[in-house]
Amino acid sequence: MLLAVNDPLGWLDVRAGERVRAGLRRELRARGPVTGMIDLASNDYLGLSRRAEVAEGAIEAVRKWGTGSTGSRLVTGTTLEHEELEAELAEFVGARAGLVFASGYAANLGVVTALSGRGSLVVSDAGSHASLVDACRLSRARVEIAPHCDVEAVDRLLAERTEERALVITDSVFSADGDLAPLTELHRVARARGAVLVVDEAHGLGVRGTGGRGLVHELGLAGQPDLVITATLSKALAAQGGVVLADERVRAHLIDSARTFIFDTGLAPAAVGAARAALRLLRREPEMAIRVRTRAAEIARISQVPQPDSAVVSVVIGEAQRAYDAAQACRARGLSVGCFRPPSVPEGTSRLRLTARADLTDAEMATIATVLTEVLADARRAEAAPA
Repeated sequence: MLLAVNDPLGWLDVRAGERVRAGLRRELRARGPVTGMIDLASNDYLGLSRRAEVAEGAIEAVRKWGTGSTGSRLVTGTTLEHEELEAELAEFVGARAGLVFASGYAANLGVVTALSGRGSLVVSDAGSHASLVDACRLSRARVEIAPHCDVEAVDRLLAERTEERALVITDSVFSADGDLAPLTELHRVARARGAVLVVDEAHGLGVRGTGGRGLVHELGLAGQPDLVITATLSKALAAQGGVVLADERVRAHLIDSARTFIFDTGLAPAAVGAARAALRLLRREPEMAIRVRTRAAEIARISQVPQPDSAVVSVVIGEAQRAYDAAQACRARGLSVGCFRPPSVPEGTSRLRLTARADLTDAEMATIATVLTEVLADARRAEAAPA
């Protein structure tokens, strides 16, 4: 009690100490415009963030529309450029309509909360992204968490519901492990039970499907009226923002009801222009989607882990501090890698998260092989050593 009286934020020091001891303290690391590092940490899957055409798309949009969108989408924040991007993205993935949000996080919050609410059920995969988890918390619906990729559990939860409306939500490609959701089976169950399937294609767009059209398109589910796609523009499309791709009725409802659309400032013109330019490049060079998966397979072989279904290669180390140390060892050798620790992943499964890029060169791959072979050998020896 005295601690709270004398220093009401003193508990922050206690929590910080706990995180340090558990190997979970996080830090911001500012990078310069040129790092000299080989990047296996970002989500720039197609390597488009430095392409001149994408930069020029952003610059041209700023020249034309200004630096900011100047308001919410319903006031002054919608330009012709926004609507053209929405139409182009919808046509690309085979959806009937699109609606752009300020971020992928906002798109997930907006669509889940607007399509659920009190008196409805939301069934979420245990591996769903944090944005979908938070959407569930804000939805005011009854929320049930199904075991990872367990279609039978989803079916049972839908069958047992008393609510009239229901959503099933999942990533298409799960961000930590890079594995694929059983979308065909989930859609079959959702349709049979009168539910809507919401699929986050953040890590599928640009990577899976013909020319990078996503896993929904690859499986022949595009355009189904009871399936809603969300995606981010900040990964394969090298920009920023999010989008919902769905039936026209869903788009109209979100414009009326999605709070993260109504009350947020519209996506900045630079991001819109960059995303459109990146999408044009992907149409022109559809083989990029194949190249990124090929590079991911090579990285998996080097790391001695199973072949991935996406651009994400997950190398489980185990203990959080050991995973952090391995990531730092990679960095010291000129290789930037992701390090996922709790709460991003379950306790005891901390890992290096390696993300492939379509533009990795053979010389970079040779360096990657040398660094990962050395670092992972050391990490595995440490893991096997008696405590």
